[in-house]
Amino acid sequence: MNMGQRAVEQLYKRLDTTTALLKSDLEVSYLDALIETSENILAGGQIHVDAGLPHPEVRQRLTEQYQQIDLVDLDPETIRQAFQLAILRGEQTDALQANHQMTPDTIGMLMAYLIDELAGLKDQDQVLDLTIGTGNLLYTVLNRLKQTQHLTLTGFGVDNDDTMLALADVSARLQQATVTLYHQDAIDDLVVPQVDLSVSDLPVGYYPVDQRAEKFDTHAQSGHSFAHHLLIEQSMCYTKPAGFGFFLVPSLIFQSEEAKSLTKWMTSATYMQGLLNLPRDLFQDQRAQKAILILQNKGGQAKQAPKVLLGEFPSLRNQEQLRHFMAEISAWQQKNIV
Repeated sequence: MNMGQRAVEQLYKRLDTTTALLKSDLEVSYLDALIETSENILAGGQIHVDAGLPHPEVRQRLTEQYQQIDLVDLDPETIRQAFQLAILRGEQTDALQANHQMTPDTIGMLMAYLIDELAGLKDQDQVLDLTIGTGNLLYTVLNRLKQTQHLTLTGFGVDNDDTMLALADVSARLQQATVTLYHQDAIDDLVVPQVDLSVSDLPVGYYPVDQRAEKFDTHAQSGHSFAHHLLIEQSMCYTKPAGFGFFLVPSLIFQSEEAKSLTKWMTSATYMQGLLNLPRDLFQDQRAQKAILILQNKGGQAKQAPKVLLGEFPSLRNQEQLRHFMAEISAWQQKNIV
């Protein structure tokens, strides 16, 4: 185990230990206890006490743990990784539904790699995630661009689940990321600014409010519309001309009857620059395989790539094939993206 991994493991153990103490003493869910312990850490180890809880003996044990945590010595990516391990523990403990589960780190890293290679971001650019959840995907992207290109980016996130948003909030503050969060339905009218990049791990399913969906070109002709179709359109509406959108979607997204309106809108409003399937061995069922859809808004210097980036990531266990595939992506970018 290298020093970076050891730092992640040590911080995770502190988070998990203090969360478990609060979960038991306050009789709350693991994720609610994780939010509580994070707030205590952010307060410099000052423990929030309400109606005598947590009990004095628990407070003493918490204080001993908090004294071992020094965020100043840790980089944001170490903090993010430790926090996402705690969230994973919470997902298992609290038995979250599928659409509330965090974007796996493997997928987040591949998404961040593609954005780094293709999006052409500049310092102080703004990034939007309309389905931010716990924030893991957005923060993976922000941290990678900080590490590889020394870019300081501003993040914006939207979610209608207050627990997920609270987790995203404390995670951002622990990492000292510049992020603004909004608690609302992402399909509604938003107050977020026009951004340079949109990124999202899209929930798959039907959107229940037909009247709101009808304002979108991607809405279904009858019955409920696909939420992921609407969210793609909404994301690109809040993205600047020539700005990119990177979306985690089902690999079979264009093979449903409802895909006709999505394809028609995409052709009129954006350039589809790529669709890359994620490694097949990441998914137990081939029908559940996901892909990364790469769109670019029309306008500015943007133009349709003469050759759309299509393919499938090789298994991450095959490092030689993976390096070759990434070299092909880099070569494609130099030939096809302005």
